[in-house]
Amino acid sequence: MSITTTTHLNFRGNARQALEFYQSVFGGQLIAATYADLGMPADAPGADKIVFAELRSDEGFHIMAYDVPGQDDSDPAAIAGTTTRANGATITDRTFFLSVRGESLAEVDGYWQLLAVDAEIVEPLAASPWSPGFGMLTDRFGVTWLLDVQASAA
Repeated sequence: MSITTTTHLNFRGNARQALEFYQSVFGGQLIAATYADLGMPADAPGADKIVFAELRSDEGFHIMAYDVPGQDDSDPAAIAGTTTRANGATITDRTFFLSVRGESLAEVDGYWQLLAVDAEIVEPLAASPWSPGFGMLTDRFGVTWLLDVQASAA
């Protein structure tokens, strides 16, 4: 038997913009369907919003997402909660973080530079006791990301 897990992100009206942004960062194939595509009258409020979407890259990045029906909030970070770092500890009221691990600092730094545009930096990307590179940020869509470099085997 084999299973896989995929993060499914729930947005408040801006799933398409978020997924297109993530595609610009990680590459990959984006498949998306709107509520209208699946039968909602095209002139109904929210018919143009995403009911199902998936972004998958050959390198292993894979997320799914949709727009919560009837929700449209211009400040997604206000809904998602907050995350800070103090004295080496992460303080948060969020229920999850999205983690991306790369094999080299150059690879992870490339993703970091793109995700960091208009993001709130929680912990700058830098060497840490457990990784050659670790950083944490909350992007413009309210998603908190952990990026790190796979530590070499001792």
